[in-house]
Amino acid sequence: MLFMNRREAGRQLAERLGHLKGADAVVLGLPRGGVPVAAEVADALGAPMDVCLVRKLGVPFQPELGMGAIGEGGVRVINDDVVRAAQVTADELGQVEARERGVLESRARRYRGARAPIEIEGRTALVVDDGVATGSTARAACQIARARGAARIVLAVPVAPHDWTARLGGDADEFVCVHTPRHFYAIGQFYVDFSQTDDDEVVACLEEAIARPLSTRRTEPRPGVPEDREADVRAGAVVLRGQLTVPAGVTGIVVFAHGSGSSRHSPRNRFVAAGLNRAGLGTLLFDLLTEEEEANRANVFDTGLLARRLTDATAWLRGQPEADGRAVGYFGASTGAAAALWAAAEPGARIAAVVSRGGRPDLAGPRLPAVSAPTLLIVGGHDQLVLDLNREAQARLRCESRLTVVPGATHLFEEPGALEEVTDLARDWFIDHMASATHAAA
Repeated sequence: MLFMNRREAGRQLAERLGHLKGADAVVLGLPRGGVPVAAEVADALGAPMDVCLVRKLGVPFQPELGMGAIGEGGVRVINDDVVRAAQVTADELGQVEARERGVLESRARRYRGARAPIEIEGRTALVVDDGVATGSTARAACQIARARGAARIVLAVPVAPHDWTARLGGDADEFVCVHTPRHFYAIGQFYVDFSQTDDDEVVACLEEAIARPLSTRRTEPRPGVPEDREADVRAGAVVLRGQLTVPAGVTGIVVFAHGSGSSRHSPRNRFVAAGLNRAGLGTLLFDLLTEEEEANRANVFDTGLLARRLTDATAWLRGQPEADGRAVGYFGASTGAAAALWAAAEPGARIAAVVSRGGRPDLAGPRLPAVSAPTLLIVGGHDQLVLDLNREAQARLRCESRLTVVPGATHLFEEPGALEEVTDLARDWFIDHMASATHAAA
């Protein structure tokens, strides 16, 4: 049996895991090769996804042969049989472990940035890799999940040796595998494409998972977890698709205005929105245009039209029970930032705060002096043209404003930690100014 690639293997594996849908499971992909597999599983189950950081300890003269593994939380698993057979000394083992520990800590920063690991205490931890060979990495991953308080551990892989469950003993409560051949030499022999997964693909998979709506089959929401609902946002004569997320006890709701060529599914906006939700802020992400309107590229850059849609969506939001009396803020990305500032300048807009990410505030033109909402402009340090445009636009603002440059970041904030910094900046700006707006209204 051959899998075309890791994604296809993940889809086949997901078919064996349907019983976990709605079971309050967290999918934990083992970087790097297990993450694309885990992404397909998480998508099929509608479950949240994170990485389970584990580093294989390879024999010094044969690195592909694992003699153990280490993971987060100080977990360490050594295969004594391999160590003895390979005649690895204690010093050699220590050197390998020290090197891999450094890599593990670096990758934690690379993959998650400032995000904390997803909470798995009391939940089902579904540990996923692209296959099992010696089992040392999988064992370490299961032990990490156990140490973090998982109530149940399921280890799932597309391919493993026929006796793999005997090798892993009681490290997992359930084992799921698509193919368990007797003649097993290496995981790669069962893949047509087994090319290396790089760090960028791991980060992309995690961002996709953050952006993807989770399953709505949970019967009782966990405390502190905001509830999402799909929404038909009425904007004049049209209805636009949106997603409204409102944690309990929010002081304000942030309406997102996406950039040209994007939509409510923008992974970067969803990344920021998730960070705001964790901080107790509500969010509304919606499409500024209908599918038919998007076909006309002139509409995508019609700042006046987009601002009217944002104004109409704000009026719709204020009529929803979740938003009753709540402060409203705008988060605009790229051209969406111009629409946000334009809408905020409308008489009676009552916008508590505006944040622009890599925005084009210059496109709001003569409306800028009329903006009264405190405005934060966030620009990447390597996005020189947009940085210059933001400086010129800030000079025209008469409201409270701040221009913050994220060092080393480009226009899309794709660099490690850049989008996390944007999220932190936006969170603090909204919390500070929405609290003030709510107090003033009271």
